[in-house]
Amino acid sequence: MGQLLSETFFIVLYNRVYSPLLNSGTQAIVATKCGVRMGEKAVVIYSGGMDSFTILQRAYKEGYELYALTFDYGQKHKKEIRYASAVCDELGIPHRVIDITAINQLLQSSSLTSDMEIPEGHYEAANMKSTVVPNRNMILLSLAIGYAVDIGASKVFYGAHSGDHAIYPDCRPDFVHAMNKVAKLANYEPVDIVTPYLNSAKTEILADGLSMGLDYGKTWTCYNGRDKACGKCGSCVERLEAFAANNAVDSLEYEQA
Repeated sequence: MGQLLSETFFIVLYNRVYSPLLNSGTQAIVATKCGVRMGEKAVVIYSGGMDSFTILQRAYKEGYELYALTFDYGQKHKKEIRYASAVCDELGIPHRVIDITAINQLLQSSSLTSDMEIPEGHYEAANMKSTVVPNRNMILLSLAIGYAVDIGASKVFYGAHSGDHAIYPDCRPDFVHAMNKVAKLANYEPVDIVTPYLNSAKTEILADGLSMGLDYGKTWTCYNGRDKACGKCGSCVERLEAFAANNAVDSLEYEQA
């Protein structure tokens, strides 16, 4: 924990105090000596949930110059956006919340964005397919790639993981690899889609975050945007299973666990 705090303190201190005072050559030397990636721009698709929170923190720890993107696509769990904003404010990361709710004129088949009830149970259950927002991740990645090109970033971090493979086609390796090819062809400037947890389960992602000393009370996972997490939707169930598997206590408040 002490080492993590020291590393985080150095990165914040470097970004906010020393970096503006140094020329680009000196910045590169200091960054190389300290083993961090100062000056390498990267975009993070940051929902405010567990997976993207862990990716954001990992990339921040590695010293990337991060630009966080959060999308308001009309999701019921819009509460996650407030969590994302709070973390970015805390870390001093530029954060843009993009309103794309207009897409709901075309996409009304998901329980996340319509009047349909959010299903309860495990992600592997057939009823969880109602939480699929058609083509969502392709839309979000396309926008993030465009933003990356515009600001001169070479990478887009994205939180696909193996726990989503059963239900969400746009989280599977085949989709991610295909999008990575497209991202290198669609613009003059190639962009790399980085998915550190593509083949990792939620349990493994949480284990990595806990090893970094992260506080998951700063994340929102529940598909219901109520005052407390429901503990019953697929997202809550998977989160609680991950904490149980890691013998850890979730500091998020639940209506019932």
